[in-house]
Order: sequence, then structure tokens, then C-alpha cells
Amino acid sequence: MSWTVFARRSGAIAVAVAVLMCAAGGTEVLATPLTPFRDEAQAQRHCPQDQVVWLDFRKGVYYGKRQRRYGQGFDGSFVCLSEARDSFYRRSLLGLR
Repeated sequence: MSWTVFARRSGAIAVAVAVLMCAAGGTEVLATPLTPFRDEAQAQRHCPQDQVVWLDFRKGVYYGKRQRRYGQGFDGSFVCLSEARDSFYRRSLLGLR
């Protein structure tokens, strides 16, 4: 099999797979854009009906107010809890009892 025949066949297969995925209900899951704040009060004004959490970008987790690492570290920011959850960050279990 020559290279051009192989390239044509693999391209056709890729197109067929893409069409099948769209036809099978390939709904996209999009993350909510995060609005990070350096100050807790700013975050609370942004989302007055929601809880504010400290998001650690490097670890991919968030901390609540009662946790020891809340508001600590250089690689984090204050965000709304709903935005953190919608962006697939997970809750840290450190410091919870």
C-alpha cells in the first residue's frame, strides 16, 4: 500500500469517526470560566449568593474557610464555589473533620 492511499484511507476513517460521534449525541461539556480574585471581599461581591473558596491552581483543589490552607499560597486565588466546581476542581479533604 502506498503512502498516499494510506493517508486517504486514514483521513476517511477520521472523518467517519467524527460524523459518528456527532450523530451519537456528542454533546460538549464546557467548563465555566473562572473569575479569580486576590481579595476575598471582591470574590464575595462577585457572587453574593455563593460561598467563596481558595483555589489552589497547582494542586487542582479548593479549600473552604474552615480549612487551614484557606487563603494561603502563591499559586491560588479566591473564586466562587460554583465556578470552581463547574471548572472540575475538586474539594480538598485536608483539615475537614
